[in-house]
Amino acid sequence: MTYFRKNIEQMVGYVPGEQPAAGERVIKLNTNENPYPPSPAALEVLRNLDGETLRRYPDPTAGRFRQAVSEVLGVPLDWIIAGNGSDDVLTMILRACVGPADAVAYAVPTYVLYRTLTQIQAGRCVEVPYDEDFALPADALAEAAAAVTFVASPNSPSGTVYSVEQLDDLAGKLRGVLVVDEAYVDFADGDCLEIVRRRENVIILRTLSKGYSLAGLRLGFGVGSPALLEGLWKVKDSYNVDAAAAAVGSAAFADQAHKNANAEKVKASRVKMTAELKTMDFRVWPSQANFLLTRPPDGNAEAIYQGLKAGGILVRYFNQPGLDDKLRITVGTDEQNAALTGAIKEIR
Repeated sequence: MTYFRKNIEQMVGYVPGEQPAAGERVIKLNTNENPYPPSPAALEVLRNLDGETLRRYPDPTAGRFRQAVSEVLGVPLDWIIAGNGSDDVLTMILRACVGPADAVAYAVPTYVLYRTLTQIQAGRCVEVPYDEDFALPADALAEAAAAVTFVASPNSPSGTVYSVEQLDDLAGKLRGVLVVDEAYVDFADGDCLEIVRRRENVIILRTLSKGYSLAGLRLGFGVGSPALLEGLWKVKDSYNVDAAAAAVGSAAFADQAHKNANAEKVKASRVKMTAELKTMDFRVWPSQANFLLTRPPDGNAEAIYQGLKAGGILVRYFNQPGLDDKLRITVGTDEQNAALTGAIKEIR
């Protein structure tokens, strides 16, 4: 006997990266968390939250947080929608735009949650393969004529970015919505925010999990035209951003200097880590995220992953075609990165 819709019964749920048990001491380089602490201003807000804030329901529009985003990015308030992480905004988009058998297109490999959310809606996944260099297959994506098209830029697991010109051109070829997922944009050289000002069918997603060191808080947002956000407001959960997240996130987002300083440290470590891996004959794909996609010279990614795990270092291994000879490694502190590369030398 089953109690579920047929598509739910048949699908596989999203599988997050490994989380160490409470008290377990590991070097955690598998889920792209920022290795540096959040803004002191954000932590001060957290320490000073009062009971009345927690007793009452939060602002259902997360207005305080959206105002902070508006002021920093120079975007009108009604062009911003907040979510319980950017994953929540992804869910709103699929709820609002995709019904049974509607097409959702994206290039693979990329963030697996796109597939999961499409399957929940009983939508039809159109998965266009990336080439070896992760060049954007824009023509094939446009030909899918999808209700929603996803492009992660920087992409995970590759760290590849796509230009404003590429994504603007793709948006112009689509009748449906183009979602540009910029979860890792704080580690990149630029962004695509300007596209939403001229393309009503584009929404840009951001998160505070990566650049702002707030993965445990769960807060993100989307930026798009009010005409596009109108449908998302209808389907979002009633109080989807809690009061603590909105207050802490507002302070974190306002402290751009802290976020930028941490991002620069990560970017500098990314350069060092890339060079070190290359001395061991790893292939390292160019990345503008806080992680690296790498292939060991012998292609023995799973063995290295298991060896590192046994030594208390977690990296991400994807046991799937096209990735089963590669590792995705989060950029940690220089000390963590040195421990990683030292352990790899011993395993090999």
